[in-house]
Amino acid sequence: MTAGAVLQAPLSALLLDTAAAVEAVLAGRSLTEVLEELPAARRPAAQALSSHVMRTLGTAIADRSFLVRRRPEQPLLNALLLSTLALLDAAVRHEQGKALPHEPHYAPYTLVDQAVEAAAGHARLKHFKSLVNAVARSFLREYEQLPRDHVEARWNFPEWWVRKLQFACPDDWQAVLESAATPAPLTLRVNRRRASLAQVADALAEAGIQAETVGQWGLVLHGSHLVARLPGYEEGWWSVQDAGAQLAAEWLAPRDGMRVLDACAAPGGKTAHLLECADLDLLALDADAGRLARVHENLARLRLNGPGVQVRAGDAARPESWWDGRQFDAMLVDAPCTASGVVRRHPDIRWLRREADVQKTAALQRRMLDALWPLLAPGGRLLYVTCSLFPEECAGQAKAFLKSHSDAVALPAPGQLLPVGANATLSQQHDGFFYALFAKQA
Repeated sequence: MTAGAVLQAPLSALLLDTAAAVEAVLAGRSLTEVLEELPAARRPAAQALSSHVMRTLGTAIADRSFLVRRRPEQPLLNALLLSTLALLDAAVRHEQGKALPHEPHYAPYTLVDQAVEAAAGHARLKHFKSLVNAVARSFLREYEQLPRDHVEARWNFPEWWVRKLQFACPDDWQAVLESAATPAPLTLRVNRRRASLAQVADALAEAGIQAETVGQWGLVLHGSHLVARLPGYEEGWWSVQDAGAQLAAEWLAPRDGMRVLDACAAPGGKTAHLLECADLDLLALDADAGRLARVHENLARLRLNGPGVQVRAGDAARPESWWDGRQFDAMLVDAPCTASGVVRRHPDIRWLRREADVQKTAALQRRMLDALWPLLAPGGRLLYVTCSLFPEECAGQAKAFLKSHSDAVALPAPGQLLPVGANATLSQQHDGFFYALFAKQA
């Protein structure tokens, strides 16, 4: 079984961890938040299993609906069935030679037995162990007859999401959806103030870790790794940052002495990159005071928390609560969005979002841009970034901004970057982002 490398508990216990995580996501909680509550020893295996369930949840729901006509009233039972069916599907496809390399797999009847044991050992589920056994065995008997022609079962995304992508990316929507079936690679950005690209690459090679260069300062690693155990972590040689996100500092192009605002800074990856590029008078702002602890931690590890850096809680859409009256030479507005471009890293996002969320975040982005623009000095530049694929949060937002601000000029920028997944080489892979760059006329 491929999952054995991270197995730190009986499979029945991990199935319960996975079911609890799936139950929480279906109730509206972030998978990352839920997994952080698990004991550290069980977290990697639970993350691998629950992430797989999130990537194949549409198919699992269709299978459960066929095998159990009524959705179970007990949420944890529903989540255990979905988790078991998703893992059984991978097991069957593995036997058929159709499974993806990263997918966890176990012997099918081992999964059945462990799912029954998981139910039997849990106070809320022990009365349903016969049902779990019957559903799992029916799945294996009737596998070839399972109806999976519905949109959500075929693509493992909500129907509204597929529809919006078909409109936004008429030529690429299938490739975009297919890319989400494969986990994103671990990508590092070298801290040029602490190390060179060659130095980090050599240290990784000495540790037996293969890596490929991407961009000016990026390294894409082969395989899965515990970040804190990689060479150079404690020394602050690098940060974890997707190749697409590494373009932000490059396009804003800060210079020594500039006064810069990072308007939505947490957890601090782009903040750190800006400070690696130039000596700045920088304000890292975020509305979530709790998440600013991560900014402080990252800047401290990278040795970038100098006297010119200020980290502050504040709502970018309400500058009167935090602005000191001095205009900025450059702004990075990594605006809140649906995060539809990063589902390879966060497969639960597709099930947490609702179609109405797109308009809600677009409205927030408009308020934020309108509020921040007067704070930019004439001749200054504002880089607008989202990790989204939906036009309302991307090109449509940029177009509306230009229309409503006569002193704004659009400069060359990457525009819409679609996520590149399994069909690309490792060094070509990145998440989905949108970049628009504006200059303020003097």
